[in-house]
Amino acid sequence: MLMRFSTPLVEGRLIKRYKRFLSDIELRTGETVTAHCANPGSMLGLAEPGSRVWLSRSNNPKRKLAYSWELIEVDLGLGPTLVGINTSSPNGAVAAAIENGLIPEVGGYASLRREVRYGANNRIDILLEDESRPPCYVEIKNVHLMRQVGLAEFPDAVTARGAKHLEALADMVAAGSRAVMIYFIQRGDAEAFALAEDLDPKYAAAFRAATAAGVEALAVATSLSLEGLSRPRAIPLRITDQEAVLS
Repeated sequence: MLMRFSTPLVEGRLIKRYKRFLSDIELRTGETVTAHCANPGSMLGLAEPGSRVWLSRSNNPKRKLAYSWELIEVDLGLGPTLVGINTSSPNGAVAAAIENGLIPEVGGYASLRREVRYGANNRIDILLEDESRPPCYVEIKNVHLMRQVGLAEFPDAVTARGAKHLEALADMVAAGSRAVMIYFIQRGDAEAFALAEDLDPKYAAAFRAATAAGVEALAVATSLSLEGLSRPRAIPLRITDQEAVLS
């Protein structure tokens, strides 16, 4: 197990998600609670009323909402799959995976630091450093969109911020550093990764421009259970060849 939930999860049924960060859930006891939804994206295909969901509960009395929405069960026709919707999970999971040698493409560095400022008012998710080689800037994107069986996609909505992250990584490569974009897929049914170009063509163009400039891209998928996130596995990227033009 790569990362465990800190408390046992509580099952319920989704009533609705609203105002981006709120969700009403009916627990198995019949009680209705409002849970924090730590996901600013559209959650396309992952917010259907009536879906089975699981929540974590905090014992911190200072929290306004005791519950946080963690998982949803979906079925694209091959049986139910648990999908992680908490976008705060991937950074810690990837850091733990790197420290345990589970992502060899970015392994072997002497130190790992998180949330490090760099460039023009940017903050990198993970900075890997070693005296024997240039620093490695690692940006992490949470992925859970799937419209075709087995094919995970990013983004699930227009993300100008995501495109800027790619441009910033390309700047670091130009300055002599290494830069890696890791797409962390929180669903075990993913067999490949692709860009959702129809949802955000400018992000796809930014991706092609960044990779042409030397930014590396990796896709890793994890399976989820009610206990936590499993060891990640690399999956192939399926990126069509098109001219990278930013407008």
